[in-house]
Amino acid sequence: MTAPVLRSLAGTLCLLALAGCAGEQSAFFPRGAEAERIETLFWVMTIAGSVIFIGVVVATGVAMLGGQRVRRVLAGERFIAGAGIAFPVAALSILLVAGFLVMRAGAAGEDAEGGLRIAVSGERWWWRVTYLGEDGTQIESANELHLPVGEPVTLELTTADVIHSFWAPQLAGKLDMIPGRINRLTLTATEPGVSRGQCAEYCGGAHAFMSFQVVAQPPEDFADWMANEAADAPAPQGESEARGAELFRQAGCGACHTVRGAGANGRIGPDLTHVGSRRSLAAATLPNDAEAFARWITDNQHIKPENQMPPYTIFDEAELEDLSNYLESLK
Repeated sequence: MTAPVLRSLAGTLCLLALAGCAGEQSAFFPRGAEAERIETLFWVMTIAGSVIFIGVVVATGVAMLGGQRVRRVLAGERFIAGAGIAFPVAALSILLVAGFLVMRAGAAGEDAEGGLRIAVSGERWWWRVTYLGEDGTQIESANELHLPVGEPVTLELTTADVIHSFWAPQLAGKLDMIPGRINRLTLTATEPGVSRGQCAEYCGGAHAFMSFQVVAQPPEDFADWMANEAADAPAPQGESEARGAELFRQAGCGACHTVRGAGANGRIGPDLTHVGSRRSLAAATLPNDAEAFARWITDNQHIKPENQMPPYTIFDEAELEDLSNYLESLK
C-alpha cells in the first residue's frame, strides 16, 4: 500500500474507534450515579497506566541509547529495587485504594428501602419487566425500563432460561442474570433522557438482538407514566382497530400474550397491554409502528431467528393491516 492509502486507512480506523465512544449506549456519557463512578475509575486507571507506560518506555530508551554512566545507574541494585519492587508495590497499592474509594467498596448501598423495585427477567430473546408496588401490585411491561430521576431503584435480576447479563452502560456496570437466583442492582438516574442497554452475555443465536431502552423521567412524569401503564388497554377506536382486536382473539394471540382488559392473559410472550406506547419492538430491534408490527407478525423468524413466536402467514393483506393498527393503538 502507498503512504496516502495507509494514512487514509489509519484515519478511518481512528474515526470508527471514536464513533464507538459516543451514542446512547456509551459508558463515556454517564447518566447514573453508578456509571459516573465507573467512568471516574476508568480515567484514573487509564491516566495512571499511561504515565507508567511512558516512564517504562523512556527508561528502556535510555538503557538502550544512553551513555555508560546512565546505563550503570539503571543497572544498579538500588534502581532495580526501587523501580522494580518498591515503585510497583506503592503504585498498585495507591491505585487499589483509589479504586476502593471511587467505587465505595464495602460501603452500604444507596438506601432503596421502600423505594421502587423492578423485577427484570431475561428470556429468549427479550426482557420481561415487572414493576413491584409496596402494596403487592405488579405492573408488567417488556423491553423498556422507566426510572424516576434522582431516586434509587432496585432491580431484581433473574432469567427464565440461560445465563443473561444486564448492562445499561450509561447507568451502571454489568450484572449476570442466573437461573434460579435473584441478583440485585441499584440504579440512580441523575438526569432525564433515553439510553440503550444490551444483554452482555452470549445467550444464543439472537443474542445481538436482545437490547432494551431505559427512559429516565422527572418523578412527576414517571408517576403519570406508571398510572397509564397500570390501566387496562384502551378500547379500539376505529373500525380497523376493532377488526384487528377481533382477529387478535380469533387467532389465539391471547394464549401467549396479555392484553389487560381485553380477555388475553397469556404469559409466554411479552405483555402487549400498552405495546403501542413503547419506543421500539422486539427488544429494540424494530421501530414501533404498524408497518413494523406487520413485519414482525409475518417474518419474525427472519428478523430474530429461533425466537419463540412462530411466523403468522394466515392473514391476508387487509387483515394484517387491521391487526397491526390494533396493536399500534394499544397506548
